[in-house]
Amino acid sequence: MDIWIISAILLLTLYLLVTEVISVDLSAIGIMVLLVVFGILTPKETVSGFANPAVITVAAMFVVSKGLMRTGGIEFLGRQIIKVARKNISAALALILVSVALSSAFINNTPIVILFIPVVMAMCCELGLSPSKFLIPVSYASILAGTCTLIGTSTNIIISDLSAQLGYGALSIFELSVIGVPIAIFGLIFLIFAAPRLLPDLANPTCQLQTDEHRRYLAELKILDNSKLIGTHPLELFSDKFPDIEVIELISNDRIYQPARDTKLVNGGDILLVKGTLNDLVGALHVDGIELPSTENGLALGAQKDAPIVVELLIAPGSTLAGRRLHKTELARDPEINIIAVKRQNLHLAERQISDIRLKNGDVLLVWCSDSKLKHLRSERDYLIIEDVYEEIVHKRKAVWAIVNFVCMIGTATLGLADIMTCALTAAFLMIITGCLQMRDAYRSLQGDVLLLIAGTIALGIGMQKTGASQLYAEYFLSLFSGATPTIVLGGIILLTSFSTQILSNNATAVLLLPIAISTAQGIGVDPKPFIIGVCIGASACFATPVGYQTNLMVHGPGGYRFLDYFRLGVPLNLFVVATGMLLIPVIWPF
Repeated sequence: MDIWIISAILLLTLYLLVTEVISVDLSAIGIMVLLVVFGILTPKETVSGFANPAVITVAAMFVVSKGLMRTGGIEFLGRQIIKVARKNISAALALILVSVALSSAFINNTPIVILFIPVVMAMCCELGLSPSKFLIPVSYASILAGTCTLIGTSTNIIISDLSAQLGYGALSIFELSVIGVPIAIFGLIFLIFAAPRLLPDLANPTCQLQTDEHRRYLAELKILDNSKLIGTHPLELFSDKFPDIEVIELISNDRIYQPARDTKLVNGGDILLVKGTLNDLVGALHVDGIELPSTENGLALGAQKDAPIVVELLIAPGSTLAGRRLHKTELARDPEINIIAVKRQNLHLAERQISDIRLKNGDVLLVWCSDSKLKHLRSERDYLIIEDVYEEIVHKRKAVWAIVNFVCMIGTATLGLADIMTCALTAAFLMIITGCLQMRDAYRSLQGDVLLLIAGTIALGIGMQKTGASQLYAEYFLSLFSGATPTIVLGGIILLTSFSTQILSNNATAVLLLPIAISTAQGIGVDPKPFIIGVCIGASACFATPVGYQTNLMVHGPGGYRFLDYFRLGVPLNLFVVATGMLLIPVIWPF
C-alpha cells in the first residue's frame, strides 16, 4: 500500500513541477505534508532534508557567489571581452563562451548568465551583431561548465552528499573534472561552430539611443584639508580611476571656476560639482581626502551592525517637498540621512550648489542612511524609496578580499583539509565579515525556492527508499534492458536522467533518479559509482527545451527565441553528452 501512496505522491510531484500550477517551493512543502500525513515518513525524517549538508552547502555557495559578483571581477571581465571583440569579431563568441565556462565551473551559473546578458547585448549593439547568435550558447556554456567541478552546480553537491549517505562515498571537488572538462571543451567547440549556423539572425531591439544620462547624478564632493589631491587640476582628479566622472564646476571661497576654462587648482575646503554614475560616485567617496559637504562621516558600506545602505528617494506627486529648496527640507537637516546626489530628467540646474536646488516632482535624491533609518523612511508619503539601486553598487575595493577568500575555499577543499560544507560556510562568513557584501545581501542571495525544493525532494527520495519504491522502479527499468551490457544500461540511465531534466529541475531529477540508478546497478551486479556519475552528467544535460534550466528561460526573451531554436541546437548537444558519458564513464570508473 505504501508503494502505491508514494507512487501517487511522485506522480503528483511530477505534475506540479512540470505544470507549475503552484510555485516549486510550495510544491516542495506540499510533498513533505503528504509524506507525513500518510505516515510514509516520521516528522523528523520529513524535515531531515533541511539539515542535509547539501542544502547548507548550496546556501553558502549562493552567498559566496554573490560576494564575488558584488566586487566586480566578472563585470571587469565582461568589459575586457567587448574591447577584444572590437579588434577581432570572429573571436567574440569563443571568448564569451570560454569566459562564461571558466566562471560557471566555480560559481553558481545563474548570476553568471544574468551578468553576461547585458554584456552580450551591449557588445552586439556596438558591433552590429545579433544577440540571438550568442545568448543560447551563453546559457549552454554555463551548464556545460557546471559538470566540471563539484561546486559547479548545486546538483553535483546534492548527488555527492546522497552518495555518501548511501555508503558509496562523496565526490571530491575535482573528481568530475575528468569527464566534465572533455565534455565541456567539445561542447564549446560545437557551440562556436554550430550556433552561428543554427540560430536565427534577429535584430537587436535594445539598440536604442544611450540612456547613460538618465543614470547619471549631479553631486557635490568636498576636498579635505589633508587630501593628497590638493594642487591637482579638477579635470585630472578622477581621470585615472573614475574617467566617467565629469567635473562641472569648482567652488572655492564662494567663487565658481569652470575647469574647462580656468587653471584654478584644487585647495582644501573646495567643493566640486560633478556628474557621474552611481558606482563612480560611491567609489569617489571612498577615496581618501574626499567626503560629502554635508557630513563628517565617510561612506562605509561594510558588514557592521545596522550597516548603511544607498537608496534613491523619488519625489512623489503631491509631495510637500516639491517647490522647497533642498537645504530647507527635513531630509537635509536629518543627521542620520546623507544626501549624495540629485538626478533630474534632462538634468540642468541653475543653482550654484545642490543644497539650493528647488525640488520638483520626479526628482530623485541619492542618499545613504542606516538600515534602521530606512525602515522609518518607508512610512513617509512624500517620496518613494527605490532600493534596487543598491544592487548596482560594485565594491571594487573589496575584490582582492573576495578573490583570496574564494581561492582559499577551493584550495582547502581540494587538499582535503576540510569538507566542502565547512569550506563553503567559512567562505560565506568571510565574505560578510570582510565587507564584500552585507548581511542583507547575503539573505537576498539565498534562493529559497531552490533550497526548499532540494529539502522536499530529498524527503521524497527517503520515502521512495523506505517503501521499496526505488527497488521496484529499478526492476521495471531493468526489464527494458534485459540481456543488455552494463554500458548500455548506463546509457539508458543517462538518457532517462537527461530526458527528465528537460521538464523537471535538475535538482529534483537527481534526487528522484539517484536511488533508481543505484538500485539498477545493484540489480545487474556492478559497482554503482559509474551510475552515480552518470546521473551527475545526465542531470546537467538540459539543453533541448527552454524550461530545462532557469538560464535557458532567462535568455529566451532577450534573444527573441522560439522553442524550436533550443531544440535545433540542444538535441545534438544532449545526444553528444549522453553518448560521451556512456563511453567514457566506464573507462574512468570501471564497473
